[in-house]
Amino acid sequence: MPKAKSEKIVFYGTGRRKSSIARVRLVEGTGNITINGKNIDEYLDLETLKVIVRQPLTVTNTLSKYDVICKVQGGGFTGQAGAIRLGISRALLEANSEYRPVLKSNGFLTRDSRMKERKKYGLKKARKAPQFSKR
Repeated sequence: MPKAKSEKIVFYGTGRRKSSIARVRLVEGTGNITINGKNIDEYLDLETLKVIVRQPLTVTNTLSKYDVICKVQGGGFTGQAGAIRLGISRALLEANSEYRPVLKSNGFLTRDSRMKERKKYGLKKARKAPQFSKR
């Protein structure tokens, strides 16, 4: 559901991965990516994470068409990058439904359901048991 904010059309998408939640806005612009008020180069150190964030825009050839503004919280940088990627993909779908086959074939619309397993009683971690001794 696009909304006009000072004559600019805005598209929204939410992405989650592990314990990270990203709220993404796509605004028509020049291709700036802002994460939590900082430029992508300031926020993410690793080049691989920057590539992950840009993947949906690169695949759909819209890298210089939209500005990405996102707020992300929780988790680490890898989980946050994955959450942002899913959010951007969902916002692009809202912008143009013709991007669906290309995004789907690259796996950008799939929510990664892997989460940290809970710790069980009697164990040190989720599966790690205390050292066993016969005597």
